[in-house]
Amino acid sequence: MKYFIGLFLCLLVSISYAQEYEIKGKVIDDQGIPLEMASVKVIPTNNPEDVKGSVTDFDGNFSIKVDSGTYHIEVEFISFETKKINNKSINKDTNLGTISLQFAQQELDEVNVVYETTQVDVRLDKKIYNVGKDLTTAGGTVSEALANVPSVTVDVDGAISLRGNANVRILINGKPSSVAGFGDQDVFQQLPADAIESVEVITSPSARYDAEGSGGIINIILKREKTLGINGSFRGTIGDPRNTGAYTNINLRTDKFNIFNNLGYTDRKGPGNAFYDNQYPGNPNFDRIIENRKYDRSGENFNMNTGVEYFFDETSSLTASFFMRLGDDLDRTRNRTTRFLNQTENSTTLRTEEEAEDDKRFQYALNYEKRFDPDNRDHKLTADFQYSNKDETKDNRIFEDIISPSTDFVARQNVFETEDEKSFLIQADYVLPIGETQFEAGFRGDYSDAKQGFLVNRKLAEDAPFTLNDSLSSTFNFQQNITAVYSQYGDKLGDKFSFLLGLRFEQTQLKGETIPVNEENFDQNFNFDKTFNGLFPTVNLIYEIGEEENISLGYNRRINRPRSWFLNPFPSQSSRTNIFQGNPDLDPAFANAFDLGYLKQWEQITLTGSVYYQRETESFERVQRDTGRDTAEDGIDIIENIPINLSTEERYGAELGLLYNPAKWLRTNLSFNYFRFESDGEFEGIEYGATNESYFGRFSANVILPWDIQWQTNAFYRGPRENAQTKTDPIASLDLAFSKDILNEKATISLNVRDLFNSRVRDQFTVTPNFISDSEFQWRERQVTLTFVYRFNQPKDKRRGSGGGGYDDDDGY
Repeated sequence: MKYFIGLFLCLLVSISYAQEYEIKGKVIDDQGIPLEMASVKVIPTNNPEDVKGSVTDFDGNFSIKVDSGTYHIEVEFISFETKKINNKSINKDTNLGTISLQFAQQELDEVNVVYETTQVDVRLDKKIYNVGKDLTTAGGTVSEALANVPSVTVDVDGAISLRGNANVRILINGKPSSVAGFGDQDVFQQLPADAIESVEVITSPSARYDAEGSGGIINIILKREKTLGINGSFRGTIGDPRNTGAYTNINLRTDKFNIFNNLGYTDRKGPGNAFYDNQYPGNPNFDRIIENRKYDRSGENFNMNTGVEYFFDETSSLTASFFMRLGDDLDRTRNRTTRFLNQTENSTTLRTEEEAEDDKRFQYALNYEKRFDPDNRDHKLTADFQYSNKDETKDNRIFEDIISPSTDFVARQNVFETEDEKSFLIQADYVLPIGETQFEAGFRGDYSDAKQGFLVNRKLAEDAPFTLNDSLSSTFNFQQNITAVYSQYGDKLGDKFSFLLGLRFEQTQLKGETIPVNEENFDQNFNFDKTFNGLFPTVNLIYEIGEEENISLGYNRRINRPRSWFLNPFPSQSSRTNIFQGNPDLDPAFANAFDLGYLKQWEQITLTGSVYYQRETESFERVQRDTGRDTAEDGIDIIENIPINLSTEERYGAELGLLYNPAKWLRTNLSFNYFRFESDGEFEGIEYGATNESYFGRFSANVILPWDIQWQTNAFYRGPRENAQTKTDPIASLDLAFSKDILNEKATISLNVRDLFNSRVRDQFTVTPNFISDSEFQWRERQVTLTFVYRFNQPKDKRRGSGGGGYDDDDGY
């Protein structure tokens, strides 16, 4: 390797001496700060293919040697407008002097707000949050990073909501992806937050986006460096409970190609706990059951995102990328259950579960981009092909014994689950700007096929063999085929008013086939084949009151499709007495949503606010019911959790965001969201309508202490909630982080504590006609993490967040 490097350096030297004249200069930003790693291209007017380039050093200086001739010179830096010097004659050593780049104003409908922790871009149809410098998520997961984004909440189960609505669509780089686990949000608790460049919160999606997700869209943009040369970073993490990880990001960019590779490895342990106090008035067997659960989750995960982008010329490129995630997890649960009859303890059992999970996810993608006008980057055609595959197996071994008043055998159970899912995505988008106007049209085909196997083996006596439980074992085949076309048109009328109108058509086909192991035991047909056609109009308007003030109005129609686990009619086996069972009769829900927004900027303050309203028909609700069955071992009633379609749900609310930066050493961010919903509908003769209101708030402060130590505090509070059956108590948590740059700012060391007071616990109280349940649940206990980051040729950008680069297109492709 050292001989290769030496030969490479000698070659560079020999080339440099072969040139005749030197072009040099210095690049600064609009505030006079030198820009390191800005790219400089020198293009001969008589041979545009023979491009020479360089990047600026730490002080913003550059030097390039060329033959005599006439050249076009371009100076570029991410998030800044390109500086062009055309037809420059070079016949001697030339000093271009100081070149100042202006911060890019990419679109008339865009407002940029920059502060230390997050960069916020407010656009007609979305808000973009750069999470690259959030100290409290260093060494954390994607779920933990999303939990710090305004308008987004992540509950103790890891479920993601937008403005309190869990019906949210998750995209990766603007497209559905196996990275997002085909809708399985558990994957975000494994992927490292370091892979994220930015998060787009799209509460009023335009027609270019999927109509899926009645609550809106969260689009996660992954990092990809675009600076010329070789650059990258290494991140190492240790933590307690165990949180060991390593993450590398390497990029090689030339004028003809861009190679990027991100590797991540984590070894994490996640202890948690739960408590259930269930009362069954009038039950002759047991009138009260108390469960104490301890969770010990551990897992090793390896992920890779790699690819190459080839530039045919200045206007067209082809990108091939590959994503892989390999997971090897082991979850242990100890469940101590005590039964009472007439307030007297009857018996206690101990149930132990050991679930080994092997998870493999692969994704192959091709993207072609053609820009038709080098001077207008918005006139373009993009085409995408993506193939994704998920292969997951779970082997769950369950042991249960009576430990009081005597020791006795209860049951043994082995549950083996398999899931194989394949998905194809074909997409094309065309954008045509015409002066101030913009026309866009596109097609998307998203087709997936999943097969889920479920085998349950049990033995009810210590000396008995394992036998197949054919009443619970089955195979579930599920297909979801979505074909969509869309068109949208935007324009600006005068100096104040802009609009974006769109219409999307989607055809959805949902097919399900349930194959029991022993079909003779079933007289029900759970198979279905449903097709839904729908038109989804979108309207986004913005009125500029002044340069620093505007109001916006958005309308969109959305669909919420049931996922496969909501449709699978066979019950889960995580508990003998509390189970989840899908509903094959579940239909998609449709929603109409309105959003009125406001933005105002002062010198030190940025204020954003909105009020919104949504009406959804056939909305989903998960209800609990007593099945009327009991377990074969000891007669405990089985409680079932099942999703149903309610008739309607009306949701309205308001949110407020405030960025206040009174000094260079103090920057703050406050957000507050209030929402209320009213639902009505019945199931099996029981009315499940309810009125619920809640709120959540988030406060973040970044303080620069002496010796340039950064101190960040994130506080979160969620108010109480209530639906037709369950009341949920409020939750409060606090995160702290400290960081310090070392080694000439080439490295950073940080310490963060998530959930400082170990208070992120969900307390719930449920009342039904047949039972009363009082419970608390903590998914993950307090986490302390120490992180070290080293960057090479990738400087820490104090003004625009770390990582530099990313996708500069509006849609994130």
